[in-house]
Amino acid sequence: MMSFMLACSLGASASSVVSASLPSKELARDWTYTVYLPTGYETSGLNYPVLYLLHGNGGNENDWAVQGHIQATTDALIASGEIPPTIIIMPAAGTTWYVDRKERMESAFFNDMMPAVESKYRTIKERNGRLVAGLSMGGYGALRFALLKPELFQAAALLSPAIYDPVVPETSSARRVGVFGENTYDPAIWTALNYPTLWDKFLAKKMAVPMYINSGDDDDFNIEMEATRLYERLRAAKQPTELRIVNGAHVWSVWESTIGDAMKYMYRTVSRPVMVSPK
Repeated sequence: MMSFMLACSLGASASSVVSASLPSKELARDWTYTVYLPTGYETSGLNYPVLYLLHGNGGNENDWAVQGHIQATTDALIASGEIPPTIIIMPAAGTTWYVDRKERMESAFFNDMMPAVESKYRTIKERNGRLVAGLSMGGYGALRFALLKPELFQAAALLSPAIYDPVVPETSSARRVGVFGENTYDPAIWTALNYPTLWDKFLAKKMAVPMYINSGDDDDFNIEMEATRLYERLRAAKQPTELRIVNGAHVWSVWESTIGDAMKYMYRTVSRPVMVSPK
């Protein structure tokens, strides 16, 4: 596989976006991901907050860097002081929808990806140093992860999240990727894995996970309605949340233009980089 790397033209101390991989026991294969490292990471001696940023259906680990221009957005937010220097991890998930069906992607995320990241990179290994976000299928995954294990994440962002409740649109890839049914889409499997089934256990933990939710007003799958419904449920449960309905469809121009706003919301209560404690 061709190595992927981007970097600012500011010299050796600039931020970087590089490709990486880890051996995954859950997936029984090597697992590729892309990582953003902030300016000065190599020499700072600091531990950084980490954002797990998930792509959409059929995407890959480079989507957020190439189509979402996440490096330029993050560099600008850090330079302006609107977010702290941070690490961003962007795993490849294909068409798995981040659940344990086509592959054990959910288990791999918690059992392989997160431990490997916290071992390899200088991250803040506490809840107040972790965030999760994603677009479309990645929004579905980010919401699922945050509701399953709110004790791990300080905040979340869901951009045009594919969280259809109760009916999946006929045009949605969820009906065709072999995740929610082996050969044909099975609505019972979708329902069993969708976020409403996690709701009561999440609320019982009494942990606030601030959530930023958005959608284009002309979304191809009418996700603006799904986003609003989730927002209303969170508000009724007195969970901190923000909703943005913006101009656009289910397209990269929506996600690229709003990820910065989402990051500013998520990083409001995240720990700032801290000096590594001596062993």
